[in-house]
Amino acid sequence: MRLTVVSEHDSQAYAGQQMKPKRTILCVDDNEQSLSIRKVLLETRGYRVVSCHNGEDALARFKRGDIDLVLTDLIMPGLDGARLIEEIKAISPRTPAILLSGKVRIYDRDTQADVFLPKGMHVPAELLERIRLLLIRKRGPSRAPASSTQIGVA
Repeated sequence: MRLTVVSEHDSQAYAGQQMKPKRTILCVDDNEQSLSIRKVLLETRGYRVVSCHNGEDALARFKRGDIDLVLTDLIMPGLDGARLIEEIKAISPRTPAILLSGKVRIYDRDTQADVFLPKGMHVPAELLERIRLLLIRKRGPSRAPASSTQIGVA
Protein backbone atom coordinates (compact mmCIF):
# COMPACT_ATOMS: atom_id res chain seq x y z
CA MET A 1 0.00 0.00 0.00
CA ARG A 2 1.36 3.39 -0.98
CA LEU A 3 0.56 6.54 0.99
CA THR A 4 0.87 9.97 -0.50
CA VAL A 5 1.07 13.04 1.67
CA VAL A 6 -0.76 16.01 0.21
CA SER A 7 -0.42 19.44 1.75
CA GLU A 8 -3.49 21.63 2.29
CA HIS A 9 -2.25 23.94 -0.47
CA ASP A 10 -1.93 21.04 -2.94
CA SER A 11 -5.41 19.73 -2.13
CA GLN A 12 -6.95 23.17 -2.63
CA ALA A 13 -5.15 23.59 -5.94
CA TYR A 14 -6.31 20.14 -7.06
CA ALA A 15 -9.88 20.84 -6.00
CA GLY A 16 -9.76 24.17 -7.85
CA GLN A 17 -8.75 22.42 -11.06
CA GLN A 18 -11.60 19.93 -10.85
CA MET A 19 -14.42 22.32 -10.04
CA LYS A 20 -16.09 24.33 -12.78
CA PRO A 21 -16.98 27.88 -11.86
CA LYS A 22 -20.63 28.18 -10.95
CA ARG A 23 -22.84 29.89 -13.48
CA THR A 24 -24.85 32.79 -12.06
CA ILE A 25 -28.57 33.08 -12.77
CA LEU A 26 -30.50 36.28 -12.13
CA CYS A 27 -33.92 35.09 -11.00
CA VAL A 28 -36.70 37.71 -10.93
CA ASP A 29 -40.27 37.37 -9.63
CA ASP A 30 -42.50 39.59 -7.51
CA ASN A 31 -44.04 36.45 -5.95
CA GLU A 32 -41.72 35.58 -3.08
CA GLN A 33 -42.85 31.94 -2.88
CA SER A 34 -42.23 31.28 -6.60
CA LEU A 35 -38.87 33.02 -6.37
CA SER A 36 -37.87 30.96 -3.35
CA ILE A 37 -38.86 27.67 -5.00
CA ARG A 38 -36.89 28.49 -8.17
CA LYS A 39 -33.88 29.58 -6.13
CA VAL A 40 -33.76 26.28 -4.21
CA LEU A 41 -34.24 24.28 -7.43
CA LEU A 42 -31.35 26.06 -9.13
CA GLU A 43 -28.97 26.12 -6.16
CA THR A 44 -29.38 22.39 -5.56
CA ARG A 45 -28.28 21.88 -9.18
CA GLY A 46 -25.08 23.86 -8.61
CA TYR A 47 -26.03 27.28 -9.90
CA ARG A 48 -25.38 30.53 -8.05
CA VAL A 49 -28.65 32.46 -7.84
CA VAL A 50 -29.14 36.20 -7.47
CA SER A 51 -32.78 36.93 -6.56
CA CYS A 52 -34.67 40.15 -7.21
CA HIS A 53 -38.31 41.00 -6.49
CA ASN A 54 -38.78 43.53 -9.30
CA GLY A 55 -37.45 44.49 -12.70
CA GLU A 56 -35.79 47.71 -11.60
CA ASP A 57 -33.63 46.00 -8.97
CA ALA A 58 -32.85 43.18 -11.40
CA LEU A 59 -31.66 45.61 -14.08
CA ALA A 60 -29.47 47.46 -11.58
CA ARG A 61 -27.97 44.14 -10.43
CA PHE A 62 -27.42 42.99 -14.01
CA LYS A 63 -25.48 46.17 -14.79
CA ARG A 64 -22.97 45.27 -12.05
CA GLY A 65 -22.00 42.20 -14.10
CA ASP A 66 -21.29 38.51 -13.49
CA ILE A 67 -24.73 37.26 -14.65
CA ASP A 68 -24.79 34.32 -17.06
CA LEU A 69 -28.55 33.92 -17.58
CA VAL A 70 -31.76 35.75 -16.69
CA LEU A 71 -34.92 33.92 -15.57
CA THR A 72 -37.83 36.30 -15.08
CA ASP A 73 -41.55 36.39 -14.52
CA LEU A 74 -43.53 38.33 -17.13
CA ILE A 75 -46.14 40.15 -15.06
CA MET A 76 -44.56 42.39 -12.43
CA PRO A 77 -45.35 45.94 -11.33
CA GLY A 78 -43.11 48.60 -12.83
CA LEU A 79 -40.59 47.11 -15.24
CA ASP A 80 -42.17 43.83 -16.38
CA GLY A 81 -40.24 40.77 -17.53
CA ALA A 82 -40.47 41.47 -21.27
CA ARG A 83 -39.17 45.04 -20.83
CA LEU A 84 -36.46 43.82 -18.44
CA ILE A 85 -35.23 41.39 -21.09
CA GLU A 86 -35.27 44.17 -23.71
CA GLU A 87 -33.08 46.33 -21.46
CA ILE A 88 -30.71 43.43 -20.73
CA LYS A 89 -30.40 42.45 -24.41
CA ALA A 90 -29.59 46.09 -25.27
CA ILE A 91 -26.67 45.88 -22.83
CA SER A 92 -25.62 42.28 -23.55
CA PRO A 93 -27.28 40.64 -26.57
CA ARG A 94 -25.67 37.25 -25.89
CA THR A 95 -27.04 36.88 -22.37
CA PRO A 96 -29.69 34.15 -22.49
CA ALA A 97 -33.11 35.00 -21.06
CA ILE A 98 -36.08 32.85 -20.08
CA LEU A 99 -39.49 34.43 -19.61
CA LEU A 100 -42.08 32.71 -17.40
CA SER A 101 -45.76 33.59 -17.18
CA GLY A 102 -48.93 32.28 -15.62
CA LYS A 103 -50.95 34.49 -17.97
CA VAL A 104 -50.32 32.70 -21.25
CA ARG A 105 -53.47 33.93 -23.00
CA ILE A 106 -52.86 37.62 -22.42
CA TYR A 107 -49.32 37.43 -23.79
CA ASP A 108 -49.27 38.11 -27.51
CA ARG A 109 -46.47 40.58 -28.13
CA ASP A 110 -43.04 39.71 -29.43
CA THR A 111 -40.27 39.31 -26.92
CA GLN A 112 -36.51 39.11 -27.03
CA ALA A 113 -36.55 36.16 -24.63
CA ASP A 114 -34.73 33.07 -25.86
CA VAL A 115 -37.36 30.83 -24.25
CA PHE A 116 -40.94 31.44 -23.10
CA LEU A 117 -42.39 28.95 -20.61
CA PRO A 118 -45.87 29.06 -19.13
CA LYS A 119 -45.80 28.74 -15.33
CA GLY A 120 -47.14 25.46 -14.02
CA MET A 121 -47.20 23.87 -17.46
CA HIS A 122 -43.59 22.68 -17.48
CA VAL A 123 -41.78 20.28 -15.21
CA PRO A 124 -38.67 21.46 -13.34
CA ALA A 125 -36.51 19.12 -15.42
CA GLU A 126 -37.59 20.95 -18.59
CA LEU A 127 -36.61 24.31 -17.10
CA LEU A 128 -33.24 22.93 -15.98
CA GLU A 129 -32.58 21.46 -19.42
CA ARG A 130 -33.44 24.75 -21.16
CA ILE A 131 -31.07 26.58 -18.81
CA ARG A 132 -28.30 24.06 -19.46
CA LEU A 133 -28.69 24.33 -23.24
CA LEU A 134 -28.82 28.14 -23.22
CA LEU A 135 -25.65 28.32 -21.13
CA ILE A 136 -23.85 25.92 -23.49
CA ARG A 137 -24.93 28.02 -26.47
CA LYS A 138 -23.71 31.20 -24.77
CA ARG A 139 -20.34 29.67 -23.94
CA GLY A 140 -19.84 28.36 -27.46
CA PRO A 141 -17.88 25.31 -28.52
CA SER A 142 -15.47 23.94 -25.94
CA ARG A 143 -12.83 23.07 -28.53
CA ALA A 144 -9.88 25.38 -28.98
CA PRO A 145 -9.97 27.17 -32.32
CA ALA A 146 -7.65 25.74 -34.95
CA SER A 147 -4.53 27.80 -35.38
CA SER A 148 -4.50 29.66 -38.63
CA THR A 149 -1.34 30.02 -40.60
CA GLN A 150 -0.79 32.89 -42.94
CA ILE A 151 1.19 32.50 -46.07
CA GLY A 152 3.24 35.53 -46.99
CA VAL A 153 3.41 36.59 -50.60
CA ALA A 154 6.79 37.90 -51.72
